[in-house]
Amino acid sequence: METEYSILARQPKATSLLGGSAASGRVAHAYLFEGVKGAGKEALARFFTQLLLCPESAGGKPCGVCRNCRRIREDNHPNVTQIRPDGQDIKKGQISDLIYKLNKTGIEDGRKIYILHQADRMNIAAANTLLKFLEEPEGEVTALLLTDRSSAILPTIRSRCQEIHLQPPPREAVLEQLVAEGGVTRSMASTVTMINADPDGALALASDEQFGQARKTVIKLVEASDKSIQEVLLFIQTDWGPLFKEKDETELGLDLLLFAYRDISAVKAGLSTSLAYPDNRARWEEMALRLTFGRLASILEAILKAKRNLQSNMNRTLLMEQLVLNMQEGQHAL
Repeated sequence: METEYSILARQPKATSLLGGSAASGRVAHAYLFEGVKGAGKEALARFFTQLLLCPESAGGKPCGVCRNCRRIREDNHPNVTQIRPDGQDIKKGQISDLIYKLNKTGIEDGRKIYILHQADRMNIAAANTLLKFLEEPEGEVTALLLTDRSSAILPTIRSRCQEIHLQPPPREAVLEQLVAEGGVTRSMASTVTMINADPDGALALASDEQFGQARKTVIKLVEASDKSIQEVLLFIQTDWGPLFKEKDETELGLDLLLFAYRDISAVKAGLSTSLAYPDNRARWEEMALRLTFGRLASILEAILKAKRNLQSNMNRTLLMEQLVLNMQEGQHAL
């Protein structure tokens, strides 16, 4: 677990801004922390929560040793509520229960703080319920919404939050650490650091057998897109579907597919950027010769559109079938 001290070094701008707000007493009713996986959103939320509830805070930092700081670190402070997705989504009932709890008496004196992890996973009913609560804030209540994608959160919710953008860790440094200390191959390290910028999270991903299979399947899909549409659609049914069943699994698959075509675009442009699939460079070079920049742009846009449709709960089989049809158009148009 990242400490409240290491987050000071990793996110100096964000911690300084939050420290200044706490010191001046100008604390907003809601904050939106946005950053890639591994940027330290949870650590920043813990730091700010400690800062707001620590009686010994000084210089924009919590003391870290008082009873409140310890209880927050151990996740058992009664004034702090954590909400995480129940299955695929954060549901209306979870937000309703949260509001009921915040309105109850009996909680310790002082500010109440609630933290919504993966806030972009709120379904529409949950988001609307939260919006009504944010529109009429009462007392010392502070919301911390954590997300990888603020664009997926209702604009009306975002407008009521102070947005804090976290800087991503330097990918090359994490990649080299995985190779040198984690025993991860450079090709796998290159892929996982595109998904998770945290060394521990990236290492866990590299060791995950299902992720390894997902990576192989995505590469096979890119290669299959050269074949007839019947073969590609059969591949979606027999290879892709059984592996990418859930919404979050499909989202991962689409991200991996996006990285593959970004690699091909980078190779075609002669860029020196670190590839997500360096072990496939020869294949990417072959495809880059055949595909124009215009067609690559069309394929990338089709994948991004599929990611948007996934968030609107479009049928996942239909989504993938439409995507490979669009990709085939891009592959064979010269």
